[in-house]
Amino acid sequence: MKLSYYPDTDSLYIDLSERPSADSRVISEGVVLDYDKNGNIVGIDIDNASRKLNLRELRISKLPVEGA
Repeated sequence: MKLSYYPDTDSLYIDLSERPSADSRVISEGVVLDYDKNGNIVGIDIDNASRKLNLRELRISKLPVEGA
């Protein structure tokens, strides 16, 4: 998973998979889900991210990590 913030557009993209997007659907104003060809979610695009999220805070909790 990869999080990318683009300050020039105030958008946050959460890349859930390396598979390419084949379809996109708006689920609410400024939030788009990207799907692969099999209908699996591969990414989340959030417009006006700084107004919708606290971008200064990121918490990671109980994720399995190899080699830890």
